[in-house]
Amino acid sequence: MASPAGKGLVAYNAAISRCSRAGLHQRALELFREMRLRGLRVDEYTLPPILNSAALLRVPPGALHGLLLRAGLALHLHVANALVDAYAKLSRLGAARVVFDEMPRRDVVTWTSLVTGLARAGSHALAVRVYRDMVAAGVAPDEFAIAAALSSCAGSTALELGRSVHAAAVRCGHEPFLSVGNSLVSMYAKTGSLRDARTVFDAMRARCAITWTALIVGYAQNGRGRESLAVYADMVRSGCRPDYVTFVGLLFACSHAGLVDAGRAHFRSMQSEHGISPGPDHLACMVDLLGRAGCLDEAVDLLDRSPAAELDATVWKALLAACRTHRNAALAERAAEMVWRLDPTDAVPYVMLSNLYSRARRWSDVARVRALMRSRGISKEPGCSWVAVAGVTHVFHAEDRDHRRTAEIYRKVEEMTARIRARGYVPDTEWALQDEAPEGREEGLAHHSERLAVAFGLLAVPASAPIRVYKNLRVCGDCHAAIKMVAEVYGREIVLRDSNCFHHMKDGSCSCGDYW
Repeated sequence: MASPAGKGLVAYNAAISRCSRAGLHQRALELFREMRLRGLRVDEYTLPPILNSAALLRVPPGALHGLLLRAGLALHLHVANALVDAYAKLSRLGAARVVFDEMPRRDVVTWTSLVTGLARAGSHALAVRVYRDMVAAGVAPDEFAIAAALSSCAGSTALELGRSVHAAAVRCGHEPFLSVGNSLVSMYAKTGSLRDARTVFDAMRARCAITWTALIVGYAQNGRGRESLAVYADMVRSGCRPDYVTFVGLLFACSHAGLVDAGRAHFRSMQSEHGISPGPDHLACMVDLLGRAGCLDEAVDLLDRSPAAELDATVWKALLAACRTHRNAALAERAAEMVWRLDPTDAVPYVMLSNLYSRARRWSDVARVRALMRSRGISKEPGCSWVAVAGVTHVFHAEDRDHRRTAEIYRKVEEMTARIRARGYVPDTEWALQDEAPEGREEGLAHHSERLAVAFGLLAVPASAPIRVYKNLRVCGDCHAAIKMVAEVYGREIVLRDSNCFHHMKDGSCSCGDYW
């Protein structure tokens, strides 16, 4: 017969577990404190659910970690798994990795907890590495690890690895899971492979708002805004209710396709038909939509009528970008000031103002902004572009001469420039941001990171395959025009993804319709 203390422990464990599974996390913690006050010792059944509830309530697991060490449960697989998962949920990834590395035995739950934690925290390269280690260790990934790995493949633009994860999902029988299907649609869309995204979407037996939204956003980011609107219409007809993120994708699509009237209508319908209050993301999309179309007064009026709490730095940066496009320095200065108030460490307003002044040849203002930036200790994110060839990622910066094939790359750049000049290309030196002679500005444009990456792609990527170039910042207008012509004269498809959207360039045209 079990002792009264033993009966008490079993009852508490059962109650804590039920509360944790039901999402009653605060009640689970209360029961745990009550149990400890009664002098009951924890065991391997107490700690996993309470670690889960504590993590979801953002309670640091340090005290629980110490408790399980004193109880001699650190080597218990299920307890250690729960500890890895708790640290990962709280983005304490170093601590999660320490626990992981000290475990004498691991199972699929252990690996999955670390992969999903890294993916959730945006540490995509590390998540992909852990996933590869998991497979190399002979552990078959479950549907959660597959979904997390696909998310990180999307985040790190690792298309070919994403294809291999897709193949693993098929082999393991995880493809029918909704979470895996959603992650596949998103991964293919975010890496510029819309045909594959659509194929997966069409094959899915069940869909939810996340599925539809992933395709809507995918079409929008790849310059196919009208298809986004068509997918949204199909979504509504299917009976699936759009959510907050769906409308972000929809308004983004309208913005990048110049569909001003459609954007206004969908923005109004959010609240009137679906009861979704516009948030900062929606306002930023609307400002971008109106700003691109030159309706700056309407954009400012929208902001003036919006609650101050909804106007975050992203909204004002959208207005600042529109001001840069339309060279409205006075309004740009107001928008930059608002960004500085909300986030004094953000480099974007300094860079945008500097670029606006540079294009206007207002060099004294450029110097003033850069001096202000230095005095405040703000540093600009350096621009870079990269291209993957045979599983190796090659990274380039402007004027980069560190690559082992530098001589070939620069000869190819010269060849590219000569061939597109013969087709009528004239450098747009307004995009050169230095106060120097025209020849120097033209050479600087020719050696932007994206052009070096394209030149390397022409040398290294088979003629039958698209050249896929990724850039961490927005592509400049001159590079966009030049690379579009390079795609035409070399008869290649060049897919360039910048910080804003994808540009699918082929036969002298771009998917963005030169409106980005």
